[in-house]
Amino acid sequence: MTFSEFKKLLIDAEITLPKFSKLLKVSEKNLQSYKQKGEVPNAIAVAAACFATMHRAGLDYRAVAEELNLEYKKKKGAGFAKKHPKKKEESK
Repeated sequence: MTFSEFKKLLIDAEITLPKFSKLLKVSEKNLQSYKQKGEVPNAIAVAAACFATMHRAGLDYRAVAEELNLEYKKKKGAGFAKKHPKKKEESK
């Protein structure tokens, strides 16, 4: 799905990008980066399409998403490890 199609779905669901990111517990910055890439990931596209469909049907998608008790994911991996100060080697 293109980013512009994604934005149209958000409009259909009557939700802004910042509120969408908070509801799904994903970084708004990540969502904005899809604009440059031109496409959004499948999972994000499905969520936006479901929200728009539910809204048109008069269903409260916000309550459904909130019941999931989603949490922000912490970055993991080699580049995200906590940095510890180097220990000075003792003189012999």
